[in-house]
Amino acid sequence: MTIRWSYAFADRPTARLADACAFWTAATGTRLSAFRGDDGEFVTLLPEGTDPGVKLQGVTEGEGGAHLDLCTDDVRESTALARHLGAEPVADHGDWAVLRSPGGQLFCVVPWHGEAVRPPVVSGSRLDQVRLDIPPSRYDAESAFWAGLTGWDLRAGSRPEFAVLRPPAGLPHRLLLQRLDEERPASAHLDLACADIAAVRARHEELGALAVREGPHWTVMRDPAGGTYCLTGRDPETGGLPAGAG
Repeated sequence: MTIRWSYAFADRPTARLADACAFWTAATGTRLSAFRGDDGEFVTLLPEGTDPGVKLQGVTEGEGGAHLDLCTDDVRESTALARHLGAEPVADHGDWAVLRSPGGQLFCVVPWHGEAVRPPVVSGSRLDQVRLDIPPSRYDAESAFWAGLTGWDLRAGSRPEFAVLRPPAGLPHRLLLQRLDEERPASAHLDLACADIAAVRARHEELGALAVREGPHWTVMRDPAGGTYCLTGRDPETGGLPAGAG
């Protein structure tokens, strides 16, 4: 399976989708596409002069979260590989499919439409990472699944609970696999690489987001639609940590 592109989805309650759209377009310097789906639940954030890499989805159950769309040349072949590696089918839409990883994380396999140019860094940040929060009992199996499915380079993270799946150069998102301290269902959220966390935090607070808590080199935020995401102290161009960070 060759992944040609990826989309990071912010899933937000339908009743608050308009709030999510207003915030995320401002935060990423984008504009909205036309809404799609049977209920107008899908929308793409369109950057100027590059290909998109972020979408929003209105959901009717739960508080939302995040998921990843993997774009490939052959959806059927890629879906078969995912199932062979342990994923469960959720919905077959013909030219795209929804699946659930062994640890319970939803994701989609969709056709590639020629996307090739990453969205730019905007005001010192770039949304470039999907963090998978995995319960300890499923961590090894889930890590093996995502490494096998993507074929990306699996490396140890900056802390013992992290591992990073780094895609080939030019793809818009990497995966951060985080081993949780507690047994709970797997989930996901979005991370932005920030040259200056404090400056990006101030800008996002002006746009209506709230700071939730501080980590060693990240800040957990809540957007105006109630979804959490993180500002992380990484180079927005490369995605890497600054020299000496731990």
